[in-house]
Amino acid sequence: MGIVEDLDLLERWIRQIQIEWDKFFGGVERKPPSDMRTKLETLIRQYAYAEIRNNGDRFRYQSLSTRYSTMNELWNKRLRAMEEGRPAAHGPKGMHVPAPPPPEPRRAGAAAAGGAPPGEFRISRPENETEAVRALFDRYLEARKQTGEGGAVRFENFEKIISQQASRILGEKGGQAVDFRLETKDGKVTLKARPVK
Repeated sequence: MGIVEDLDLLERWIRQIQIEWDKFFGGVERKPPSDMRTKLETLIRQYAYAEIRNNGDRFRYQSLSTRYSTMNELWNKRLRAMEEGRPAAHGPKGMHVPAPPPPEPRRAGAAAAGGAPPGEFRISRPENETEAVRALFDRYLEARKQTGEGGAVRFENFEKIISQQASRILGEKGGQAVDFRLETKDGKVTLKARPVK
């Protein structure tokens, strides 16, 4: 199997494992999806140190593995909380779990925990919420890929923009946090932000 097929498989498995974890945390399934996790991580490790010559494939692999890593960390925290008898947390304050994307053409969207509407990421202090910013960044890259937008975007630059926007909005309009969402218009992906009072 070639890398393109493996990346398609990886994307499908990530979508599927999100659904399986949701079922487990929702009480529908009694056991976490450990077998699926093992298969998925084996596939990710297969390309971790491999030389991927095609820039598009390398970028796609990095996006998928980063996305999985972020979600995996969150699942581990929730699982630990359950084992310790604490209420299952959704992660650090402001961290929102991306929901499984619909099978139709995927657009940016996420089911956010902590009261943010679906499709939005609530961030109050970007410098302390790297995981939330990373999840928004991954979704942003995905949306750009869907629209065919070119040009590389570095996480550090994206994080700086989010931090500047959040600080400006909270400074000018007040509020406790900022809800960020992605919009696609005329083939361009843009970030929209609004304060949360």
